[in-house]
Amino acid sequence: MLPSDRNITHLDLDTFFVSVERLQNPKLIGKLVIVVCASDRCVVSSCSYEAKKFGVHAAMPMFQAKRLYSHAIFVKGDYEAYSNLVTEVIRDKVPTLEKSSIDEFYLDLTGMDKLFG
Repeated sequence: MLPSDRNITHLDLDTFFVSVERLQNPKLIGKLVIVVCASDRCVVSSCSYEAKKFGVHAAMPMFQAKRLYSHAIFVKGDYEAYSNLVTEVIRDKVPTLEKSSIDEFYLDLTGMDKLFG
């Protein structure tokens, strides 16, 4: 098989951490949710689409996100839970994957069209 015959997909899960938090706490659905680390000196790890409308984005310093929208719900991220959850789901469906971060993967889907059409 030539390298050009491979089917590699890049998977970057936008707002994934927020989605996990909403699965665990449905009261967060539709709310401005910002996932951060445990320290006040950290950055935004993920935010809901509702928060993005106010200009909040990943990698933004948390103090700046609080200034943009102080009424948002700030959730301390459980990164081990996030990592385990998504990796298990993907690993169950895809034979070959390379994990580049908690929510970012490269998947080798070569030959899967023969299995799934």
